[in-house]
Order: sequence, then C-alpha cells, then structure tokens
Amino acid sequence: MAGPLQGCRVVELAHIMAGPVCGLMLADMGAEVIKVEKLAGDDTRRMLPPDVKGEAAAFMMMNRNKRGIALDLKHKDGREALLRLLDRADVVIENYRKGTMERFGLGYETLKARNPGLIYCEVSGFGRSGPYAERGGFDLIAQGMSGLMSITGEGPGRPPVKVGAPVTDITAGILAAMGVCAAYAHKLQTGAGQKVDTSLFEAGIVHTYWQSAIAFATGVSPGAMGSAHPLNAPYQAFKTADGWINIGAANQKNWERLVAILDRPELGRDPRFATNDQRMANRPALEAALNTVFEMRSTEAWLEVLEEGGFPAGPVLSVGEMHEDPQALARDMVVATEHPVAGRVDTLGLPVKFSETPGGVARPAPLLGQHSREVLAELGYGERDIARLIDQGIVLAADLPVTS
Repeated sequence: MAGPLQGCRVVELAHIMAGPVCGLMLADMGAEVIKVEKLAGDDTRRMLPPDVKGEAAAFMMMNRNKRGIALDLKHKDGREALLRLLDRADVVIENYRKGTMERFGLGYETLKARNPGLIYCEVSGFGRSGPYAERGGFDLIAQGMSGLMSITGEGPGRPPVKVGAPVTDITAGILAAMGVCAAYAHKLQTGAGQKVDTSLFEAGIVHTYWQSAIAFATGVSPGAMGSAHPLNAPYQAFKTADGWINIGAANQKNWERLVAILDRPELGRDPRFATNDQRMANRPALEAALNTVFEMRSTEAWLEVLEEGGFPAGPVLSVGEMHEDPQALARDMVVATEHPVAGRVDTLGLPVKFSETPGGVARPAPLLGQHSREVLAELGYGERDIARLIDQGIVLAADLPVTS
C-alpha cells in the first residue's frame, strides 16, 4: 500500500477516539503512524465487551494500520526515547488536557526548537484558546453545547437526544486530519511546520450549517424534526408495511416525479403541497398523506418502483445490514485484517479513493508494545539499551504469540 501520504511520519500521542481517528485517517492514506501508549495502554483497550479472543474490538477498530510502542513518559529515559522519535517526525497528534504536554517538557515551543518542521496537531474538547480552553471534553458534552442535541430527536416536548454515533469525536479527528494534510502541503513547500488546533466543540458546530443559516436569517433557533429536513419536504423516513424507507424529494422536480410514481395526482393538485414552502408549512398533513400510501407496500417493493422511476430513496439499514450491503462491499468499506491474537478481524475501510495513490488498510491494530523493540532500534538504541529500558519498566514490549 502506497497512499498519497507515503513518506509522512506521524507520532500519535492520543487516546480513546478523536486523536486516534486523525491517526487512522493519515495511516489509511499511507502515512507511517507510530502510536505511543502509556504502559497501561490506551483506555480503549479496556472498553469491554465486546472483545475478540481478549482483544478489545473498539481498540482494534480505531488503531489499525499503526505500529505501537509503550513508554513511561514520567521517566526521563521514556521522554528521551519519545524526543528522539519526534525529532524524526513530520507530525505529532495529541489530545491531552491543556498543559499536559508542557508538564512533560513536550510542549509545542520545545518541540519546534528541536524540529522546526514539526506539525503539532492538538485535538481537544473546546480548542486551545477561549474561556473553555481549560475544560476537558467528551462527545456528549460537545453535542449538547454545539447545538446538535437541540436539533436531534423526535420533536418539541421530547427529551434531548444525541446523535447515535460519537459524531463530534469522529468529525474532530477528520478535521484534524484535514488540517494536518494542509499543514503538510505547506511544509513540503517551505520546510516549516506549524500548530494545528481543532476541537469536539467546533466539530459539532460544523454540523449545524443548515440550522445556523436559518437562525442567522430569522433569529429563531430551529428544533428537532425527527428524520425530516429543515428546508425541504418531503425529505424524511416513512413507515412501510414492514419497515422504513427514506424519501428524498429535495426539489420541485423530484416532488413531481414522486407524485407520478405513486400515482397520486391528487397530491400534485393539492394547493397545500404545490411548492416547497407550502409543503414545509403543511408538513404534518403531507407526512400523514404519504404515510398512508407507503404503508400499503413493503420497503423492498417500494424501492423497486422508486428506483425504476429514477427517484432517490433508500432503506433504513441496521449496522450489520450495512456491513453486508453490496455497495459497501464494492467500495471496500468492509475489509479484513489478520491480528496476531484475535485472528481475522473485520474493520471499516478508507472512505476516500485515490486513482493514482490508493490507500487502504494494510495491518491490524498493534498489541500493547508490539513494536517497541523495532521502533527503538530504528532510533539507534542497541540491544543492551533496549533490554535495560524494558527491564527497568520504562518501556513495555509485547511478546508475540508463537505460531506453529
């Protein structure tokens, strides 16, 4: 696997999700990513169940394509090993609380003085500036404060609901990877590194583009609408005879096409539904009328009819059903790795395809300390020095299982 970032060296000093998502994205695009863990390991290793032969499924998902080393950064020799690693790196990713890296003697200014080309990527709860910079961050908190939970859920009067996926964690990691790629392009042109700073809070905010546009224009904050759209109708899920189907009549042409496919000319003649603004104003009545129609057939039957008519629609799949969907498989979004303990482990693939420099998943997540000896040797440590660091408990090195 080459990938467009081949030759880019990344050190990941990150845990749980947002920072590891950034490292995962860079690794999938060809960067060499070395994950540095504390001796007890990333906390994701203890997110059990589920596990596969004792290995945490969550950790294996977030850390494939990376090599792993475990260091005691409280010990000067552990910090020295890390500094040697960072001296050769293009990028470092960290998602500690503000000030933690400085207390270790690993702050941006210190590292920049040693390696002026280093790209220092910080992913935090609220960013490194502003009144909340000192706060820790979690996806649930960011979803609430970014406005996301006010627009997610069934509607007025219902309890607040978060997006099912940890969307601010994942999006913050993707934004960080985007920022790293931009900074790396600048480095290739100038040789200079820089600091890249993003947060879960901002990651949540960017998901409110439509709702923020409405609030800016009207002065009124929109609320939750279930699966419906704040600007177009009908654009939501409808109940069928055996499940649910998503209908995307996002413009007038598609609305007219939907009326024809459903063979309901009376809906097209109804003045309440003549234009999008009228359909939005009368959305409850529109929803009731369409529910009556869609409940007459199965999801599969409707999808066949709608697809024949060239109308955008789709089923509401479970995660397991998505894993088996032919389009997901054709796009290599479900791929397998061979883990030294867990054996075959399925994981999600790279969501960006490159025609000339394809990325992908080439290795499973590392065991704790799996590559410690290997990485230290690359940094110039001799066998005796490596053995001393391991014996003194400064470095943890995994003993791989013996295979017949």
